[in-house]
Amino acid sequence: MIEALLKRYDLERLAVATIASHTALQILRAAKGRGFRTLAVARPSSAWFYRRFQFIDEVWEADLSNFRPVAERLAENNAVLIPHGSYVEYVGWRQALEAPVPTFGVRRLVEIEADQHRKMDLLRRAGIPTPKTYSPKDAEGPVIVKLFGAKGGRGYFFAKNREELLERLKGVDGPHIIQEYVFGVPAYYHYFASPIYGRVELFGMDVRYEANVDGRTFGLAEPTFVVVANFPLVLRESLLPAVQKYGEAFADAVREALGEEMKGPYSLESIIRDDLSIVVFEFSGRIVAGTNVYMGVGSPYSVLYFDRPMDMGERIAHELELARDRGRLEDVVS
Repeated sequence: MIEALLKRYDLERLAVATIASHTALQILRAAKGRGFRTLAVARPSSAWFYRRFQFIDEVWEADLSNFRPVAERLAENNAVLIPHGSYVEYVGWRQALEAPVPTFGVRRLVEIEADQHRKMDLLRRAGIPTPKTYSPKDAEGPVIVKLFGAKGGRGYFFAKNREELLERLKGVDGPHIIQEYVFGVPAYYHYFASPIYGRVELFGMDVRYEANVDGRTFGLAEPTFVVVANFPLVLRESLLPAVQKYGEAFADAVREALGEEMKGPYSLESIIRDDLSIVVFEFSGRIVAGTNVYMGVGSPYSVLYFDRPMDMGERIAHELELARDRGRLEDVVS
């Protein structure tokens, strides 16, 4: 279906589209800088904000719960859709899989990302160290309980022991996973898998700023993990070989599990222990909001591959431009 759509595209009028949230400003600003038409699909409550930016050619208001008509209209406008966390959450993985529009990256990862257990299975398949996963009766404290989906940490909680866990699980409605709570510092790694250059690039990293966990609660409020911001991060260089190894191992696991090459941005989310071992507790199979910390200035790691700093939006636009000009768009979309 996607190959047939691409054959009908007017590549001289190729557009870049995304949902107006999450990393949309970064993505569309960079796309416009590379000469692409830019389309933002917004919920009515936020459309006004995105109309303030001249690098966005069109802002469409849409009901994201019924995405197929939007996807068809995007295809009619020669658009490539860039998925991100708000797309995963608002549109949902079922609609994302079926959307009749070329989608940058590996769209089938959206379905895996929606299921915490399948996410961990893919990481283990890659041979990447992960936290232990428990059933309620087997849990050893402390543990963290996570809800399914791209919710930015909303609804997560931790329990110090099995008794506290069982009591708190009474208030959980919906699918979830119980994981070992790993002690250390968080670090979230940004990668870009490039079919054009034939490599996995370590493109940056960040750390999240989470409500109550990082806020000034002084023990007076229940810790929560809702992400409100991100900070840039530079690791000690001796850790970089392991981070690169895990990024490449994940790309290999995607190829083995799904039968297609990894392409585009993705992230591994980790805790680094005091012995400098790295435990990866999550992945995102698309651009993550932490890349916004480098918008307009570029990641310091991007200069390892290019002669100037790039942010992830610029990296996406660069890959799309090369793929279009070399007749390889089908290699970077799904």
